[in-house]
Amino acid sequence: MQTLTYLAGYSSEIQEQVQSLLEQDKLGQFLLKRHPEIHTIRTDKALYDYTITIKNQYLRKSQPLSKVIFDDKISLSHQALGLHSYVARKQGAKIKAKNEIRISSRLKKVPEGLLRMVVVHELAHLKEKDHNKAFYQLCCHMDGDYHQLEFELRLLLTLIDAEKNPYI
Repeated sequence: MQTLTYLAGYSSEIQEQVQSLLEQDKLGQFLLKRHPEIHTIRTDKALYDYTITIKNQYLRKSQPLSKVIFDDKISLSHQALGLHSYVARKQGAKIKAKNEIRISSRLKKVPEGLLRMVVVHELAHLKEKDHNKAFYQLCCHMDGDYHQLEFELRLLLTLIDAEKNPYI
């Protein structure tokens, strides 16, 4: 029996269902049925354009983004697939602030909905720094399926750990 690391916060009933689907080799089929294709965003420029489109639709008045890139160094050992950083630099008498979003390169070959969920999550940090109620309300405002997509991303990570990734 595999430890379901990414589903630790879910009820034992859900964990048992996932474990059963995993043992029957049906979990990958479930994800492929929900998300049959992977996205086509492969470059940092395409990721930047994709992120800015979402930002301009929902967070037009928020602080600008200076960089959005795929990052090879982000690993799951930090429990992260994306990072939002706020860097303030003093230049003379002025303070210049930059917002950067880094998305794990592991997300280059996943369905578009799962990539969107991580991008929405990192964009929400422009307004809400903490993972509080307002943060998750903002995530759901930007993507109505946010919680379902987060769960499905956790299912995919479970499959990757079991070396049964349906998207490779």
